[in-house]
Amino acid sequence: MKTQLTITKREFGFNRAKKNDLTTNSLPKKLMITGLKRTLILISIFFMGALVSNNLYAQAGASASKETTVKGMVSDDSGPILGANITLKGTKVGTSTDKDGAFIFPKALTPGDILVFSYLGYETQEVKIEENTTFINLVLTTDLIEIMGAVNADTPYKSKR
Repeated sequence: MKTQLTITKREFGFNRAKKNDLTTNSLPKKLMITGLKRTLILISIFFMGALVSNNLYAQAGASASKETTVKGMVSDDSGPILGANITLKGTKVGTSTDKDGAFIFPKALTPGDILVFSYLGYETQEVKIEENTTFINLVLTTDLIEIMGAVNADTPYKSKR
């Protein structure tokens, strides 16, 4: 079962091996894979791999919770509030209002999430997101700020020059 190979040069500069078979029974014909069969096998392996690696979820819409993008306005008795903070409770995800008091929350929210609205001088309020919540119109109420302590006027200020 010996095979000799001689290399001949073609006119295009490519080397081609020419087979001089001493014996022609190197493989049975049943085990030989032709070019078309090889291509079909590779394509079928590719598609089977794609099907197995794809994350398929049966009835994903029925079991997944509904996520919504929430927009809104934050104001007080005198009008819109610029720079009010809106955060998702328990996370660092949040946004702030623009000059018109409007906001768009950057993350899609699910029912049950809680948004925390805060601004200096106003009471912090929490709003729970329901299934049909897409717009929040919130009016903040003022909070009483009390400064504790006494003014010390016993000694005048002296410069250290």
